[in-house]
Amino acid sequence: MKKLLLVETKLYLRDGGTVVFSLVLPVLLLLVIGSIPAMSQPDPAFGGERLIDTQLPAMMTLLALLTLAFTVLPAVLTTYREQGVLRRMSTTPVHPGRMLATQLLINLALGTVAVVLLVVSGRLVLGTSMPRQPVGFVLVFLLGTAALLAMGLVIAALARTGKAAPLIGTSVMFPLMFVAGMWFPREVMPDALRAVSDFSVAGPFAQALRDTWAGGWPEPLHLGVMVGGLVLFGGLAVRLFRWE
Repeated sequence: MKKLLLVETKLYLRDGGTVVFSLVLPVLLLLVIGSIPAMSQPDPAFGGERLIDTQLPAMMTLLALLTLAFTVLPAVLTTYREQGVLRRMSTTPVHPGRMLATQLLINLALGTVAVVLLVVSGRLVLGTSMPRQPVGFVLVFLLGTAALLAMGLVIAALARTGKAAPLIGTSVMFPLMFVAGMWFPREVMPDALRAVSDFSVAGPFAQALRDTWAGGWPEPLHLGVMVGGLVLFGGLAVRLFRWE
């Protein structure tokens, strides 16, 4: 398992696209958008908070994790299945389940690195605040990331080819980004759209990140939706996933 983890990590890091889109791009967007003067001004529409302190870092965190869950993970697993890697592995002492566990661990680790880079670079360059409720923040990060990765596994199960997986993933990812408040905050959404956002997994994840970044505890509804998403999509992934 340790050797498999080491090899797969090297393969991930050799893929420049994975590093750029999941680690570098969110940090660049944070620094560029955060340098706009209006982002650093207290906004009465958001309770006097600066968008640079909660909204922007939460959205960039979500972007990094959505990229891993909806494009990177499904593409890797579908390509391995398409190339017969998982089938050949089933004839060795290394069960394909270890490959699946390895992929989940690597993506969780990359997501952790992405969050650390966002927090540190935002703090050092822009003076953004650190998450003020660290325990709640870690809980939300783990629950939300696990739920998104479970959704990514369902896409990997349904996609027939390695090229189809990222297309399906992005077609799901962009609507989730929209309802999560990536382009305009949830506060200004119509009631119907906010209701959709509340049950989309990505919406509760984004709002819970903002709440913990601002020092509050995540709402029970948001935690419940993330747990429900993890159970639902995790169960579907186990039922639908094919090794061959």
